[in-house]
Amino acid sequence: MKSRNCRNGLTGLCLMLLAGCGSAPPLPAPTLTVNGCPVVVPCILQATSPSHNGQLLTDQERTELAWAECAAQVDLVYQHQVNHGQAK
Repeated sequence: MKSRNCRNGLTGLCLMLLAGCGSAPPLPAPTLTVNGCPVVVPCILQATSPSHNGQLLTDQERTELAWAECAAQVDLVYQHQVNHGQAK
């Protein structure tokens, strides 16, 4: 049996193009990269003028806490540099 070639117009072209359509798998999520160091703020030790021993003890505790916060920032930057091969 012979097939007729009379439907070679726009309909045939659309049917041919639709035959190639299919659902593609979704693209993987992009990986995020960090190109900078963590934000660092200056370490500040407040000026004090204790007038008795109780205030002196409180000032010492505040100073130790401020130094600990500053050291934590330094540790954070150092760890970031180690992870990215920048530490010397």
